Amino acid sequence: MKIRRTFVVTLLIIGCLLTGCGAAGGTTQSTQSTQSAVAEKSYAYSEYPLERNGIKLHLDKMVLEGTNPEKNILLVHGVTYSSHEFDINYEDYSFVRWLASEGYAVWRIDIAGFGQSGEVQDGFMPDSNYASEDINAAVEKIVKETGQDKIDVLGWSWGTVTTSLFAKNHPEHLRKLILYAPIMSGLGEGEVKEAFHHNTWEHAADDFVKKADGTFDYSIADANLIEMWCSSCWHYDRESSPNGGRRDLLVSKDTRLIDLSKITVPTLVICGDSDPYLNYDHVNKAKDELPEGSQLKVIKGGSHVVFIEKPYYKEFREGIKGFL
Repeated sequence: MKIRRTFVVTLLIIGCLLTGCGAAGGTTQSTQSTQSAVAEKSYAYSEYPLERNGIKLHLDKMVLEGTNPEKNILLVHGVTYSSHEFDINYEDYSFVRWLASEGYAVWRIDIAGFGQSGEVQDGFMPDSNYASEDINAAVEKIVKETGQDKIDVLGWSWGTVTTSLFAKNHPEHLRKLILYAPIMSGLGEGEVKEAFHHNTWEHAADDFVKKADGTFDYSIADANLIEMWCSSCWHYDRESSPNGGRRDLLVSKDTRLIDLSKITVPTLVICGDSDPYLNYDHVNKAKDELPEGSQLKVIKGGSHVVFIEKPYYKEFREGIKGFL
């Protein structure tokens, strides 16, 4: 079903009021309170200036108002859209706010060229290896700001490729790793000619489950949530995003993209069992290659966006909570 722009623009305005998308930047810490009408909890939002390779990176943090958590987790986004997707503030679907209510300081990084981070001239430059170093810069900043020597990191989709490279090369500040919807191997050979991906409203909604007739299955994902998701993508990611990561993924299905044997910290592999991007032969064998204390959780019925799907998001959270 095609997204109706007039409705989405209205929701964008509401969403900005809820999520604080106009927060001031450029200061060491800009804090504001946000209110969830459903959860009736207030949250403090802060931005932390960060720069790597001459490019300004967007790093933010959310905590439960009035708290100073000793637990920190960094969330890393996928290949097209940036970290705003973790905080769709509709009913109780925001993953960020749920983690904050569980006692975490929740950090998010936008890789160079994505979302609120600085633009790049070459869209192929922020590939998986480059992104892993942006993640390391964010982790080092978090460690410096908080005084906590080790933090947790969650990567989603392409973010599992980038965070696994980070975990391999920079394990010193990593406590536990979560690979959500891991792209263990190539998605199939495909030529990526353009350095930047052309983003559309329809593409932003592609990960939501559809019925046989092509319309969204609203028993799986709430209609308002889908609208707010697409609105947020249009606001933060606009019409294009770098294609370096996409070029890394569109290789032979025989090409391993994540070397689990190089990860030295306890790792949770979590996903739905109906995710079209995953190689389940590799997923189901993941624990055999991971260190002691690692876990595997496959949620029956879940897709690529299982963390916000009506029947499954609470099971997803229980898996995260049990591991951390």
